[in-house]
Amino acid sequence: MTSPKSGTSSTENVTQLDRVTIRFAGDSGDGMQLTGSQFTATTALFGNDVSTLPDFPAEIRAPAGSLPGVSGFQISFSSGDIHTPGDRPDVLVAMNPAALKVNLGDLVPGGGIIVNTDAFNDINLRKAGYVADPLHDGSLKGYNLFEIPMSTLVARACDGLGLSSKQVELTKNFFALGVMFWLYERSMAATEKWIAEKFAGKDAIAEANKRALNAGYAFGETTEIFHTHYRVPAAKLKPGTYRNITGNEATALGFVTAAKLAERDLFLASYPITPASDILHQLSGYKHLGIKTVQSEDEIAAIGAAVGAAYGGAMGMTTTSGPGMALKAEMLGLAVMVELPLVVVDVQRAGPSTGMPTKTEQGDLLMSMFGRNSDSPIPVIAPATPVECFTMAIEAWRIALKHMTPVVYLSDAFLATGAEPWKIPQISEMPSIAVKNAPESQGGFRPYQRDPETLARPWAVPGTKGLEHRIGGLEKLDELGTVSYDPDNHHRMMLLRAEKVARVARDIPKTEVWGDPTGDLLILGWGSTYGSIRSAVERLRERGKRVSHAHLRYLNPLPDDLGEILRGFQRVLLPELNLGQLRMLLRAKYLVDIVGFNLVRGKPFQIGEIEAKAESLLGESVEVGR
Repeated sequence: MTSPKSGTSSTENVTQLDRVTIRFAGDSGDGMQLTGSQFTATTALFGNDVSTLPDFPAEIRAPAGSLPGVSGFQISFSSGDIHTPGDRPDVLVAMNPAALKVNLGDLVPGGGIIVNTDAFNDINLRKAGYVADPLHDGSLKGYNLFEIPMSTLVARACDGLGLSSKQVELTKNFFALGVMFWLYERSMAATEKWIAEKFAGKDAIAEANKRALNAGYAFGETTEIFHTHYRVPAAKLKPGTYRNITGNEATALGFVTAAKLAERDLFLASYPITPASDILHQLSGYKHLGIKTVQSEDEIAAIGAAVGAAYGGAMGMTTTSGPGMALKAEMLGLAVMVELPLVVVDVQRAGPSTGMPTKTEQGDLLMSMFGRNSDSPIPVIAPATPVECFTMAIEAWRIALKHMTPVVYLSDAFLATGAEPWKIPQISEMPSIAVKNAPESQGGFRPYQRDPETLARPWAVPGTKGLEHRIGGLEKLDELGTVSYDPDNHHRMMLLRAEKVARVARDIPKTEVWGDPTGDLLILGWGSTYGSIRSAVERLRERGKRVSHAHLRYLNPLPDDLGEILRGFQRVLLPELNLGQLRMLLRAKYLVDIVGFNLVRGKPFQIGEIEAKAESLLGESVEVGR
């Protein structure tokens, strides 16, 4: 754990810490995501800054007790500002041998291990590939091991409720949660309320979970195996009303807000796919706000319906992940040709093909920019944090509506499922993004007559008098919109569509450089690498290194000032969770020798990995300078 601020109190046996990182791990049926979510919600209510990393098994029904079936949830909480869920956990809660084996290598030396000893039987040890019991063979002597017979203790706590042994066993995650609540001075009130609401009408099950939670807390309070408990003071957050939010939740709320700011109906058609499905699930609950959702029969039907909604004057959109993006390519090209506002959300996951559905990656950038036939440019934007998913969802629609163009919104699995505190904004303080429909015409309507500033064409909603025009994927005659095979007209229209997207750069923010505007090294990033990069740069600057950080939210078009910024540093490092996609584009556009740092393991970057790579470049730079 982080070094104590002021030692251990002799009267209270409390150690004060600045930051703690905990990982809950167990079988996919052990409720680790629920346990982590409840600890996160309670910690956010306490006032700590929080960042989380859920880690789901890629297999839906992996064998119980097997290594592929391990589910994890990491939470880092602090008394100060943090950007990541932590590199390595300080404490590992392992519910079975497989969870211990999968996660032990990530635990910091001397870290704490809390295990359910009842699960360490011969069968489970063999499933996890252990020859000997690690609790007794000395292999864990470098850690602080706390052995708790959780299954036995919850069985005692739930005695007399008339539940089956299997039902009782399912409560052991709440026992572990109760232990951690005591260990880190968290209140059980919010979780007890959640249990009552979740299991309303199932009194015995609700009581069992509540008893297990309280038994875990009491065990921590009365047992002699813990010699202290830990205090992480609340963070000094800006005044306001906060809630804990994941990236997918923030994305959904951003789209609802965008509809209100645009004063239009929002229509979402999607085919369920991990890890994007939560956006569809959440938006489907907002019918009372005028949100319309359709679960389509496939990915092609989903984007086809969204394009149809856009043609009809609504905010048509669709959500998907990498495999679905491949299927949507043709209809996305149609949206480019007919120049309609459309938002396509790609919550990226590890590929290619089905890949690792629950793991994160940034591998869809080139597909988003070029994965259609012919030259068919569209704006591409990417949020950097779970909270930023809210504002960038609104921004996607602002661009789509103002410039009459489809937009790709690139999130990823890390952002989608990760959570952090969100200061709830006031919608009354947000600017309108409304655009007007084309008015009635008495004749001579020109559907491709463009706005002189943005080159956007008018939004001609069907049923409006005098606005009848030809629609479809064939090339259009400039201004008149009739079908044209004229070569010079085709060339002109291709240039106009490209220039329209290029002009988006006129109304996007300038690139923010955190640190000095020039220096020895700029670490550039996009998407969910933000937290690891920012934390690494903070550490490097604390040691006097001339290192700065810039993070791109607008990937097409790129900000106009980016080239000048890149040329202001001796070296540029670009970490990406792909094999160098943005690096290739930037090197081609700016002729700057950007160094790539590329890892595709299905996991986010660790702070230390980026820090070490930067140190190696700085050392090389000094040597060359001599």
